[in-house]
Amino acid sequence: MKKIYYLIALLLINFSIAYPQTLLKWAADAESNAPYIFIDPKNSNKLIGFELEIAEQIAKQLNLQSKFVQNQWDGLIPGLYRGDYDIAINGLEITDDRKDAVNFSIPYYITYEQLITMASNSEINSLIDCKAKRVGALKASLAERILNEFGGINVKTYEGEINAILDLENGRLDAVLCDAPIALYYANWNKKFRLPQKPIGKVEYGIAIRKDDFQMLAKVNSALQTMINDGKLRGILEKWNLWNPQMAEYTNDFSESEIKPEYYNSYINYQLESITIFDKLDIYWKFMPSVAEAAWTTIYITVLSMLLAVFAGLILALLRIYAPVPISSLAIAFIEIIRGTPLLIQLFFIFYALPSIGIKLSPLLAAILGLGLNYAAYEAENYRAGLASVPRGQMEAALSLGMTRLQALRFVILPQALRIVVPPVTNDFISLLKDSSLVSVITLVELTKLYGQLSSTYYDYIGTGIIIATVYLLLGLPFVKLSRYVENRLMFDKRKII
Repeated sequence: MKKIYYLIALLLINFSIAYPQTLLKWAADAESNAPYIFIDPKNSNKLIGFELEIAEQIAKQLNLQSKFVQNQWDGLIPGLYRGDYDIAINGLEITDDRKDAVNFSIPYYITYEQLITMASNSEINSLIDCKAKRVGALKASLAERILNEFGGINVKTYEGEINAILDLENGRLDAVLCDAPIALYYANWNKKFRLPQKPIGKVEYGIAIRKDDFQMLAKVNSALQTMINDGKLRGILEKWNLWNPQMAEYTNDFSESEIKPEYYNSYINYQLESITIFDKLDIYWKFMPSVAEAAWTTIYITVLSMLLAVFAGLILALLRIYAPVPISSLAIAFIEIIRGTPLLIQLFFIFYALPSIGIKLSPLLAAILGLGLNYAAYEAENYRAGLASVPRGQMEAALSLGMTRLQALRFVILPQALRIVVPPVTNDFISLLKDSSLVSVITLVELTKLYGQLSSTYYDYIGTGIIIATVYLLLGLPFVKLSRYVENRLMFDKRKII
């Protein structure tokens, strides 16, 4: 079967004339932890990992330039069908339900599931021992499925395995079931944990490709087969200490090798180093450029989204109050639908669902549109409250002076209403600044996403968290001061607001 794949791929590569591709765009989540793809602990501006090396080697085999695209792990497959990238490689287990959604390449790595317990816990050695126990697993992973199918286990799911291991250490879990590479890099060297030696199940990682992209499937399979035949795949795995009996059997390569696990040793040595406060400060200083870039993304999205929300909210409020019944009913329906559904669902819908009807937005535009329209619904209610607080006699007086309703609204009613709504609008801006963290689900890296990447790399949730929280606070303070200034300028009397 492998030879057939190889021959088909060669034919497609050599004789295809309608595939003028120069880039191989591949997606992964840089928060995936070691050894998949993660921030280099020694250089926070660099990504490393065995999957990154595999993707780059595939691109080299295909004479293409490799381009990494950041995407949330559970959104990798939807992102494929948006056309944001050509392939997804990020510890995606080859399972029957995923085969229904995408084509998988031949496996590039085979491993197993591994239990992790505290060193003091000698009771848990297999899944049977996990009955009635609290066991953590990655959300939507094969490990979660195995635990649920086994039955009788109190399964707790997490966005990342590292969070589950931390909960195990803090006593919130009795065990963690994860892919063996995670256990190797985050628990095997740590004397606090114990790894029962019996492997559980079989895990095959494959590269996900769109169902209709048979040409890319053939090319990727050809590249992988070449990497297996010439030993490059084994070389990558051995440097990360990932070569195992399962891979030897799969590739029929039982030969001895002198390649040392240099990347694994470097990572473990870093984890075991005694880090002083000055070392920590040096680390924090080195990732400040990344923090500044993420902060700019956050403030850029927030400001543009808020401008959209302010103007769209005003239009919605005016339509709701003054437009004819059919139009006002539509405005009311929009406001209630937006306020009644989660922002995260709205972002997913705009980014992943709209392309199916021909509306494809860039991540940045989708983020601004999603946040802006969501907050527009809330701003509309603020404006409605402001307009309702203006005495009805103001409109009647303006009309009696010969103004049209539009003139009365523009010169009499709106100025008074806007003064009233400045404080709640300002408060919504601060809320929007924090809600911008949700745009990480549509491939954008802002402050919260960067926090996840950095904290999982350096195993430092406190220091990194304080830095990111401080940046959020500093970003919001100028706008708080600005709002106070505007309130003092627009207030009815001259008593200064403190």
